[in-house]
Amino acid sequence: MWQYITTVFQQLRVWDVVDIAIVAFVIYKLAMLIRGTRAVQLIKGLAVLLIVTLLSDWMGLNTINWLLNQGLTVGFVALPIIFYPELRRALEQLGRGKFFKTSYLQPEQLEDAIGEVTESVIYMSKKKRGALIVWEQETGLSEHAESGIEIDAKTTSQLINNIFYDKAPLHDGAVIIRGDRVVAASCYLPLSDNTGISTELGTRHRAGLGISEQSDAVVIIVSEETGAISIAKNGKFTRYLDEKTLREMLISELQKNQQKQTNIFPWR
Repeated sequence: MWQYITTVFQQLRVWDVVDIAIVAFVIYKLAMLIRGTRAVQLIKGLAVLLIVTLLSDWMGLNTINWLLNQGLTVGFVALPIIFYPELRRALEQLGRGKFFKTSYLQPEQLEDAIGEVTESVIYMSKKKRGALIVWEQETGLSEHAESGIEIDAKTTSQLINNIFYDKAPLHDGAVIIRGDRVVAASCYLPLSDNTGISTELGTRHRAGLGISEQSDAVVIIVSEETGAISIAKNGKFTRYLDEKTLREMLISELQKNQQKQTNIFPWR
């Protein structure tokens, strides 16, 4: 076995290695592109159909196998239509030269963003100004960001305060942050179906809990009625946070994810 592996590697040319590396990189970038969108669920569905088709063929279930094969044929023809938004986004990024860029956030940049968000949240809490801030982690939130208004600006307390000013046009909905940048504002989020949520919590808290149930995002909520600060993570609330606790929780959760990405891509 070892001799066979050695022979294979000896037969590989330099250009073969380059070829494999390029294909692997493109597949990785495509996976990052569809992360957090409905395309992921569609791909999972197609994978299940493909596995069931192979099993039906192996078990000799001819009728089922024929029906599944017809369904897969139609499905593959419809793929360009189904994945139209993702294909359009990929071509746009390719045209802008962003497709092959790999962004990496320095620790000090993340700390600055945490400081700006903390300052803004404490200010809005004192003013009893409702706010919903979603900090994206490994699970992409592109689909939810596209439901709002694109911002793509560096995270600052002034920007967040202006967005959630009660007479501003973008104050309804959520702000989504990726790294140290505000991606979009006025975004729609799925509401939680959890029946155990306190009746004193309104739509803003249900939306914050809902997105935390469906992703690994860190969600900050400021109550408009009481000014209380809460964090939703993994479908659970941590409420009545002060400035110190809020900052410590954000640093703990966000730097944990940042360290994980650094370990995966140490060369960045």
